[in-house]
Amino acid sequence: MNLNELRYAVAVAQMKNFRRAAEKCFVTQPALSLAIQKLEDELGVQLFERSRTEVSLTPIGSRVIEQAQRVLEEAAKIAEIARQGKDQLVGTLKLGAIYTVAPYLLPDLIPILHRKAPLMPLEVEENLTAQLDVLLRNGRLDAAIIALPFDVPNVHTLALYDEPFNVVVPTDHAWAKRSSIRAEELSSEKVLMLASGHCFSNQVAEACPELQKHGGEVLQGNSLETIRNMVASGLGITVLPASSDSPRYRSPLLKVVPFKGPAPSRRIALAWRKSFARDKAIEVLADAIRATKIPGAQFMPV
Repeated sequence: MNLNELRYAVAVAQMKNFRRAAEKCFVTQPALSLAIQKLEDELGVQLFERSRTEVSLTPIGSRVIEQAQRVLEEAAKIAEIARQGKDQLVGTLKLGAIYTVAPYLLPDLIPILHRKAPLMPLEVEENLTAQLDVLLRNGRLDAAIIALPFDVPNVHTLALYDEPFNVVVPTDHAWAKRSSIRAEELSSEKVLMLASGHCFSNQVAEACPELQKHGGEVLQGNSLETIRNMVASGLGITVLPASSDSPRYRSPLLKVVPFKGPAPSRRIALAWRKSFARDKAIEVLADAIRATKIPGAQFMPV
């Protein structure tokens, strides 16, 4: 077997389609299929189950592909070590970010990172934490900005900052003139939250358990900005992270009211594989994030 055969097999496993895998690897489909068949013949096992509609891994194929990903990553690391004279800040950095961080962090982060590493553009993937976990572990992302806890084997995490949550209400709401809101008070209101699957909605539910205990009315939306606009239209109230209260997102129809202390909060961190070879790129990315002006954020000491 050779690295190209392993690379083709991993691509088929990821794309679940021989044609798309061939396009991703910049080879013809017959050449890719022949390489996969050669690999299966050499190993003496069937890696994929093929049908007219889809391609899926066999149980043994799943184990082989998992090991192949490790081999390819280690091979890339060897190549990186061999290029020790090369600047680690040259080349695209594939960065993931959860939906509730990316729109509020990236506008400030990109200009700072561009100054610090002008030859290291970001390729950004917004997604749910569970999906970022998968993409990070299989090498399709180099790093990810997530909310803790994020306990993933063979992945480093670096806590960056804490940010409190705020209550957001229409300006004509009775709470608009309040100086603070107690978490338990939310159970008496119509509260708009992100759909399940978003870690932020879970964090809000944990901070305000009365929403479920007392049968408070909870509506779900697909993005924080959609929810913000529904609140502005008078549909209810919501809870947003402090980072969302930047001038570019403020509305004259809304009032942001802090929680009565101690306010619920979340801790944002940077995650990357332990085997990722560009340590300097991670260091510069973390420094750039710390240099941003995130409303309400309390950065961790370096």
